[in-house]
Amino acid sequence: MPDRRLLVVLLLAVCGPASHAAAQDVPVLRLTLEEAQRRAREASHRLAEVQARESIAQATVDVREAADRPVIAAVASYTRTNHVLPFTVPGGPLGLPRVLYPDVPSNYFSRLDLQWPIYTGGRTDALERAARADAAAAAADVGVAQADLRLEVARAFWAVVTARAAVDVLEQGVARSQAHVTDVRQRFNAGLIPPNEIASAEAQESRERMLAIEARNQRDAAIADLARLVGLAPGEPVEPVAVLDAPATSVSGLDAMVAAARESRDERRALERRLDSATDLRTAAAAARRPTLAVAGGVDYARPNPRIFPRADVWDDSWDASITMRWSLWDGGRTAADVAQAAGGIEVARQRLAEFDSVLAVDVRQRALDIESGRAAVAAAADAVRAAAEARRVVAERFQAGVIAQIEVLDAEYALLQAELDRTRALAGVRLSEARLARVLGQ
Repeated sequence: MPDRRLLVVLLLAVCGPASHAAAQDVPVLRLTLEEAQRRAREASHRLAEVQARESIAQATVDVREAADRPVIAAVASYTRTNHVLPFTVPGGPLGLPRVLYPDVPSNYFSRLDLQWPIYTGGRTDALERAARADAAAAAADVGVAQADLRLEVARAFWAVVTARAAVDVLEQGVARSQAHVTDVRQRFNAGLIPPNEIASAEAQESRERMLAIEARNQRDAAIADLARLVGLAPGEPVEPVAVLDAPATSVSGLDAMVAAARESRDERRALERRLDSATDLRTAAAAARRPTLAVAGGVDYARPNPRIFPRADVWDDSWDASITMRWSLWDGGRTAADVAQAAGGIEVARQRLAEFDSVLAVDVRQRALDIESGRAAVAAAADAVRAAAEARRVVAERFQAGVIAQIEVLDAEYALLQAELDRTRALAGVRLSEARLARVLGQ
């Protein structure tokens, strides 16, 4: 028994930590921005909804196309009636009574029916064109949703990269503050500084640790948001493969960029198609003033057949064919109201398109200016980091020589930390401005 217990303890000691480490060893998914956007397209429920709406619009086109085709239907019925007295008349050479209307309580009827509208005044064609325009607009909406998703993923992606860079900056600041606290304590033990200098250094170190904790929390939240967008389960790690400090996109030829954006933006394409749809709907509404023609026909096989006289309790067939014209001479103003309603839809679509064009030109210029100003801010922030680092070095040397107070060291340390964070934010601003410009240009 003791040997068995010893064996169990040894197995737990050997296998337990290994299995625990295996459970904790979760592979980190490393993604570039393009890979993250591709995975987001595959996992997005919002994009799937827009694509489903596109399929609905395409099905509506099929419905409108089918309205021009003939409809063939098979009809069958059975009717039970009450008993009646047969109606007879004398007839025949022998004067025997002849039944003209027999008592047939069971009535069977079947018909092969054809209905075909051959002229609708252009209404059917206009509705079909409107449906096709709506389907094209729905397809453009899919492109809009994809562009929005790309921008959302880019924001989350660069938010993670920025948060990671901020954490690195703050952790370096914490390390410098801890080294400074150690140096201050040694100088205090040597009797070179008063006790309050230690408290000031520790307060600075504690504040920077607090900032680092907040930055880690923001980093984890940004990672969770990015993981959600790319279709990962909560808690699965993801790591962007990118650096903030990269050459910025060059911006030139604003007029050409505005023209390219006007051609490539799916939003504008959708507005144009909806304007076409509204125009076709007005044409369809106005078509109600014109006459319509329809062809109808069918073959009946019934027992008794009501078209056969005299009525007899036997199966018999008959057929019919007709052409019908219908022309609404007065409808109480219904057609005029439908035309006015469709005309209002045209004006709405036209004004939305004009508004989009006016905003687009300003938006392109604004995003281009954001990139230019962001690049200038990065250059200024880099100069500030170099100056703050040099100032901190000089102040640290003078503090070591005992010619200045510690407060100047703490101020220089805080100035360096702030300059590094400003540079990180400036770099992130450039990356987000580039993503926004790509979105405005429809890329």
